[in-house]
Amino acid sequence: MESGCEILIVGAGITGLAAARELSRRGYKGITIIEKEESTGAHASGRNSGVLHAGIYYASGSNKAAYCVKGGRLMKEFCREKGLTLVENGKVIVPGSPDKDYLLDELKLRADSAGARSEIIDRRELLKLEPHAAPVERALHSPDTAVIDPKEILVALRNELESSGVTIKFGTAFSGLKGSQTAATSSGDITFSKFINAAGAYADRVASAFGVGGQYKTLPFKGTYKKLIKERAWLVKANIYPVPDLGNPFLGVHFTKSVHGDVYIGPTAIPAFGREEYGVLDDLSAESFSILLRDGILLLVNPDFRRAALTEIKKYSTDVLLKEARGLLPELSKSDIEDTPKCGIRPQLVDWRTKKLVNDFVLVRDGDSLHVLNAISPAFTCSLAFAGHVADTLLA
Repeated sequence: MESGCEILIVGAGITGLAAARELSRRGYKGITIIEKEESTGAHASGRNSGVLHAGIYYASGSNKAAYCVKGGRLMKEFCREKGLTLVENGKVIVPGSPDKDYLLDELKLRADSAGARSEIIDRRELLKLEPHAAPVERALHSPDTAVIDPKEILVALRNELESSGVTIKFGTAFSGLKGSQTAATSSGDITFSKFINAAGAYADRVASAFGVGGQYKTLPFKGTYKKLIKERAWLVKANIYPVPDLGNPFLGVHFTKSVHGDVYIGPTAIPAFGREEYGVLDDLSAESFSILLRDGILLLVNPDFRRAALTEIKKYSTDVLLKEARGLLPELSKSDIEDTPKCGIRPQLVDWRTKKLVNDFVLVRDGDSLHVLNAISPAFTCSLAFAGHVADTLLA
């Protein structure tokens, strides 16, 4: 059967839902979202750490820097308006080793450029905020970092959209393009006037159906976690992060106190063999060999990737993960941590022309279609603000 709409959005994760909300609030009707899963939040949007980032890490001029601060403010307002869980507990960024202390000044500059509140604090102030953190001479305090329940927000957005007349079709996968303005899906053909690709881990595949974004390849990275046992959760009051390697888009292993009081340690960023490999080799497919080949080529030609990949693979070992975590929380012992099923996949975009990982969101417009590529952290935080940019670009 064939149906039609004015604006078709592929993907009911945070990016797709936020774009639909923005367009609906601007008065657009006939918006349809298709989602291959039976609910929202099955993948990256529902599996992230639950942190609303404050906008500290991102290079000036990037989309991340442009939309993180405003996006965080809008998301907090949304939570308050809907009565959703919001814990505004802040975070500290601690050099895991003395040779990274100087990077605190670079992070402070980036925060100031983006309009994010932050403060360089001394050891006394650090230990007042996090009494069990590594007693380093300097740290960076981010008072506006907060934690939320991602799935709670996704459900609230879905309810708001459906009550405003937006159609969301679950269990409906995009399978190709027929002509210029008809999408083939597992539930039949859908004609459209305008199209937004917010397919997350599969956004590059959807873009390829339109003949765009061919220079990009997706590499999945698995984020696994450990957790502090309940009896030791008091060791962390809020969020403790390391100074990251600014040559890669990963923030490193950190401590996050969830809205439920659980303290998670992670995530890792281990190269995975599938876009949905949440277990051990449970998403092997013909594409796995292509992913392995891409990993191999980058290991040879990209020293930043090689350093990060070889470091992250070692974190399958609890002892290695524990050693890195102790750089932030010296009192931590092996008996303090336990396994957790919490796991996510980061679909990291690589520009295959330069063989470098892409650090920013990428928007590619092709006529009446717009493709949101590389919607990785802090995409959840940015979403409500970035949706305005998505709408402006589509409708320009």
